Amino acid sequence: MKKISLLTLVLSLILVIGCKQEGKKDSENTDAVGVTDTLITVTPLQIESPKFPDATLTHPGGDVIEVPAGTVDFNFTVENYELGVQSENAGENGLANSANGQHIHYILDNDPYSAHYESKFSKEISEGDHVLLAFLSRSYHESVKNTNSFVVKKIRAGNPSEDQQMDIDLSAEHLFYSRPKGTYKGEDTKKVLLDFFLVGTEIGEEGNKVTVTINNNEEYLINEWVPHVIEGLPMGKNKIQLTLVDKNLEPIPGPFNSVSRTITLEEDDKMKSGNEM
Repeated sequence: MKKISLLTLVLSLILVIGCKQEGKKDSENTDAVGVTDTLITVTPLQIESPKFPDATLTHPGGDVIEVPAGTVDFNFTVENYELGVQSENAGENGLANSANGQHIHYILDNDPYSAHYESKFSKEISEGDHVLLAFLSRSYHESVKNTNSFVVKKIRAGNPSEDQQMDIDLSAEHLFYSRPKGTYKGEDTKKVLLDFFLVGTEIGEEGNKVTVTINNNEEYLINEWVPHVIEGLPMGKNKIQLTLVDKNLEPIPGPFNSVSRTITLEEDDKMKSGNEM
């Protein structure tokens, strides 16, 4: 009996030591995603943004733009919306704000957007088929959500080979990721804007929804297309994943309907994030 007890004691000590070493390794991994002692929340933005029901963004041509590969000039038309000015409640809602004012979010193939403060600009586009989404944005990067505030088109650049071509139905259900993006510093880390753009679909309690997964373990369900705020994110890297799902919470097929991004939060408040993004 003593031999058995001694063996059990030795094995228990080995197990405890092993667990402690494993825990130490995890705590030393400063690049790990999702390490937090605080409660992460995702809630609708409480301070109502100014409405722009008549704001319009258009681009000449049909649903397909054919251009040479390389530098492409874009010339959008903006009506009932002023680029380059501050949105009415900028600085009052706690969100990172662009010092350059209201702008256009330009998204190609659901990659991270670029912000443009004039309606004319140039972009580099590689040979092949692409999907362009552009929409009007408030100065703190919240999208203007109406039926005329965006442009979605297919771009064919150059003479793409068969494997560079894309067969996409722009009238189908699509989700495009917008915010959060990049690095947030100081005060901007407290309230992080979560915003996306829907094309060809709606979300609601009885219909489609958007799932939000944060740091691979925190999951939230959004059934109203309004800006949301993420609070309680830990400093360092954070992974945000958005997925468009149906009423049964099954993913809806589509080239962009599930996307993940990693953002960074830093304590240094000497710089304000979002100023040029």
